[in-house]
Amino acid sequence: MNSSSGINRRGFLRGLGAAVTLPALESMRPLIAATASRVATTAAGSPLRMAYLYIPNGVNLEHWRPSGTGANYKLGKSMAPLEGLKDQFQVYTGFAHQHAKAGRDGAGDHARSNATFLTGQRAKKTSGADIKVGVSVDQIAARAAQDQTRLPSLELTCDGVRKSGKCDSGYSCAYQFNLSWRSDTQPMTPEGNPRLVFERLFGAGSADERKKSLARRMGSQKSILDFISDDAKAMQRRLGRNDQHKLDEYLTGVREIERRIGKAETFTSIDPGVAAPEGKPKNYAEHMQLMMDMMVLAFQTDSTRISTFLMAHDGSNRNFKEIGVSEGHHNLSHHKDKKDNLQKIQKIDQYYLTQLAYFLEKMKNTEDVDGKSLLDNSMIVYGSGIADGNRHNHDDLPIIVGGGGGGALTPGRHVDLRGEVPLSNLYVRMLNEFGVSAKSFGDSTGVLGKV
Repeated sequence: MNSSSGINRRGFLRGLGAAVTLPALESMRPLIAATASRVATTAAGSPLRMAYLYIPNGVNLEHWRPSGTGANYKLGKSMAPLEGLKDQFQVYTGFAHQHAKAGRDGAGDHARSNATFLTGQRAKKTSGADIKVGVSVDQIAARAAQDQTRLPSLELTCDGVRKSGKCDSGYSCAYQFNLSWRSDTQPMTPEGNPRLVFERLFGAGSADERKKSLARRMGSQKSILDFISDDAKAMQRRLGRNDQHKLDEYLTGVREIERRIGKAETFTSIDPGVAAPEGKPKNYAEHMQLMMDMMVLAFQTDSTRISTFLMAHDGSNRNFKEIGVSEGHHNLSHHKDKKDNLQKIQKIDQYYLTQLAYFLEKMKNTEDVDGKSLLDNSMIVYGSGIADGNRHNHDDLPIIVGGGGGGALTPGRHVDLRGEVPLSNLYVRMLNEFGVSAKSFGDSTGVLGKV
């Protein structure tokens, strides 16, 4: 790349109230390789991403567990949607979270599961303002990589936002409705509105300026891309043929996501300053997939390298009528070994794994700056802080690790740890692969080896 091209690693297509970040283009590769930091990059110098996706209430373990270990394993019934991606992830058996267990704190497993999942710490049992748990693994990584990207991290949810009040057996709602923690007393508030996430990625200026820009676009019924069209055309003229095609494909994808967001919206005005905005899609699968699309866009444009997604808070009693399950998820999770309840839990598990398959497939099919896929250069943890919802146990957690970690991970296998191993051991390993020198985290007892 030569300096006269006008392209740089932080390239934007700009217009009135819009700043659309460029995806990774071939012409950027030399610059990215030359300026790569040892933090949040692969061994080859490409961006390394880290994502955590949470599902509630445990799973039907009989149909979750794979049979066999190593590369020659067979997926359980619930994992059928992942069959075509079997070489893109690892399934782990044996992870545990000691601090999610009751101990002297008694009831409140759902709150503890949420709070402990990314912190490895025991949440203080309180429903007041004196909440306390610990810094989450994603935020430790975000601090280390904060000068690498425009956004240190991206927190998403399909639930509302709650930072106070009493939710689970004397625990604050803050524990159940937040996955990421900036400090031991301050959660990172997740966003549940796809439109506001889109505006955060592509809107320009302050929150108030983005609000005005959005109102202007909605009033004129124009896409955000209409406001950067002149800059896009000028950029196209400076690019080689492959990059021209890649940029056109990217902008088409952005427009399609914006169209889907507009179709899903059920409101006439929004306010970026509102903590729990309206406008969430009524269809749950569409909501999850739109949020996953936002993660892919954020990673593709290197807007951030860290994201968390609370697909539903632990204890969620959402029903799934779209797949024939009218009962609430939490109620069903207390299945009492009844066959009908267990069958319905398996259907819910498979429904969530269908969404994971959507995300992994999209990551796999999105080219990264080094010619590999985003999934090749990512570490993605999917799972729950409860194993069996009826027992409320926090050992044998259902955990999937997707992606190749830039060559650091070994996907395509089932790993049986043969005992209770702190999930925090995995997080120490991930931090180290991310470029953060960490010997311990949470309740870790070591570093998960390359087994």
